[in-house]
Amino acid sequence: MSAPTQARPTSGVRADGPRRDGPARGRIRGLDGLRALAVVAVVGYHVTPAALPGGFLGVDMFFVVSGFLITALLLRDLRRDGRLDLLRFWRRRARRLLPALALVVVVSVLAARVVEPDFLVGIRRQVFGAATFTSNWVEIAAGSSYFDQSAPVLFQTFWSLAIEEQFYLLWPVVLAALVALVPTMRARAAVALAGAALSALLMAVLVVPGGDPTRVYYGTDTHVFGLLLGCAAAFWWVTHPRLLDGAGLPGAVGRHLRTWAPVVAALGLTVLVLTLHSGATFTYRGGIVLGSLCAVVLVAACADATAAGETPFVRLLDARGLRWVGERSYGLYLWHWPVILLVDDLVGAQPGTVVWWRGTVVALGVTVALAAVSYRWVETPVRRDGFRATWLRLRGSLGRRGDTVTPALLARRTTAGVAATLLVASGVVIATAPAVSEAQLAVERGAAAVAAAADVEADPPASAELLVDGVVDGTQVSAFGDSVLSGAAPAVLERFPGIAIDAEPIRKWLDAPALLREAADAGELRDVVVLNFGTNGGFQFDGSTEALDESLATIGPDRAVVLVNSVGVSYWVPEANDALAALAESRPNVVVADWNGAVRAEPGLLHADRTHPNLEGIDVYADVLDDAIRGLASDG
Repeated sequence: MSAPTQARPTSGVRADGPRRDGPARGRIRGLDGLRALAVVAVVGYHVTPAALPGGFLGVDMFFVVSGFLITALLLRDLRRDGRLDLLRFWRRRARRLLPALALVVVVSVLAARVVEPDFLVGIRRQVFGAATFTSNWVEIAAGSSYFDQSAPVLFQTFWSLAIEEQFYLLWPVVLAALVALVPTMRARAAVALAGAALSALLMAVLVVPGGDPTRVYYGTDTHVFGLLLGCAAAFWWVTHPRLLDGAGLPGAVGRHLRTWAPVVAALGLTVLVLTLHSGATFTYRGGIVLGSLCAVVLVAACADATAAGETPFVRLLDARGLRWVGERSYGLYLWHWPVILLVDDLVGAQPGTVVWWRGTVVALGVTVALAAVSYRWVETPVRRDGFRATWLRLRGSLGRRGDTVTPALLARRTTAGVAATLLVASGVVIATAPAVSEAQLAVERGAAAVAAAADVEADPPASAELLVDGVVDGTQVSAFGDSVLSGAAPAVLERFPGIAIDAEPIRKWLDAPALLREAADAGELRDVVVLNFGTNGGFQFDGSTEALDESLATIGPDRAVVLVNSVGVSYWVPEANDALAALAESRPNVVVADWNGAVRAEPGLLHADRTHPNLEGIDVYADVLDDAIRGLASDG
């Protein structure tokens, strides 16, 4: 399949294949460095979201670079051949993307089966999404959340690959139509810019303030603007080899612009990475677009270096270390998330602890090693020689029947046999994956325990006078919360017989006032009130702080209040826990149950979701509640 077209000459660029030095060979200096910075930002976000809350912008950097390179590559082919060979383009993309993707799926599925089968919940839909280039839409349909760290998905990062793969399938066809119907490169750039503006507008309009932004973040329609901005830059580059000073500016002004514009863009992008939050409405109404525009300036600086000479900034981006990381950025992006999940589960420690840091170093080391191996032995051979030639060479290396079996041949045949066995085993694991996680089962068991306890006729609530000397009867305690309290309910019911528990998943601080008013109006609000609502977003939703104040007003100053703080790796966890601690300091009837501190002190108390207490953890949770209530009693 090909699309005959005509176009103006375009600068050559090579987006595939082993890298060579020099613009004469078609290599754009600095782009590998940009890829390196992008993948470092994404990995940093997934490792320490509190330190790099806007690290997800690394994906948008990838989008801009990909849009620019793919468009430039297609225009180069158009100049050389006078037509677009779409089948050849798609074969090249398949060689580039599929081998490493398949390897990551097989290895990660098998590793998850050994380490923690909970990570295999939903794996069939994830593999389907990866195989059909629809991971983003599959996860949207499944209700997954990219920003909910309490519900990790093994192949969560595949959403962005799906958008790029959809772009690779459709953009060449669109480009052929543009070349046929739109007469100039400037006009084509304007069309791409219009598409980017429409996509950004859709993101801004469809995002719901205070809601989960995954739909607009995952959606191809709402998040394709970075790719289209890169396309527009490539169109412009054809007629203006100097993107940053090609608008007829005086020589000195143009030189200063070319020198300082990328520095300002890099600083702006750094500020965004350090300050932009996934829960902020501004992120989706300008923040991501602003980061993408900064990335366009950086790409333009790299492209300009091929015509106007390198600046110190581009020279820095082209440093050997950054180039090495950038060349392997695809593998690093694929491997890092499954490796982080599995190593975190093995370590079982909370972020910031010494044990967690050790595990993080191991996870990053394993990620780099796997990406390097994949690049050397899987990605490069297939990209260089193609699927068929690579397969024939592999088959030939195994020899023929009757060949003398040398140690080297035996090793190759053994390796091939093991690989085939693992491939089959991964299929079996996918087919037999669990439908429900242990964390979900624990929450359901907790809900059943609460329901059973409610069916038992309880004695009237004990007098508040018993709240002395640390002696507290469960009939004095009302507990309200989310799935963490629900999951811990069996141990809490055992520790505090007669306690009234009202806990359901997905609850937030915004839900607390209505629950407390209903209990107070019914005369069922007891002398000690436990509140555990921080799991799902802390105070990130508008009105959450006011909801807590309203809840405390309903409870009143004559009752004792226990606020359970949160655990997790989300950027807002420390901030939310600090807010609870400050509030407890200001109110004599309020105390914090330091569940976060208990989990930090003793690894291995959580399920694989890194949020809900496991069988050992629910006993520690009950201990934490007991200690907090005894502390209130002693203070009283």
